[in-house]
Amino acid sequence: MTYHSPDLDSLFQALSDPTRRAILTRLAKGPAPVSALAEPFEMALPSFMGHLKRLEDGGLIETTKSGRVRTCAMRPGALEPARSWIDEQRAIWESRLDRLDDYVTKLMKERADETRSKD
Repeated sequence: MTYHSPDLDSLFQALSDPTRRAILTRLAKGPAPVSALAEPFEMALPSFMGHLKRLEDGGLIETTKSGRVRTCAMRPGALEPARSWIDEQRAIWESRLDRLDDYVTKLMKERADETRSKD
């Protein structure tokens, strides 16, 4: 199990901002030029470019430039490391909850047996 991974840290950092998540939602429909991506957001272009950089650093998107047009696209499988980590965490917690359930069930049975033996 990976407890600390700089790549995973960058990915979650990229996902931590609602603007970046909105950009990813748009890019899930297909590649788009930066100007079209920036249009719905009320922020200066340099600020918006900072969001794109975080997404690139997190390995979530890639950009290409053709002439003066920069186009962004989601990287296939980019969310897989996050999904794998979340699946590992889910398995750990489900196992812990199963053990807790077993323990509580055992305690309840012991208590019921003690109550019956006193009667």
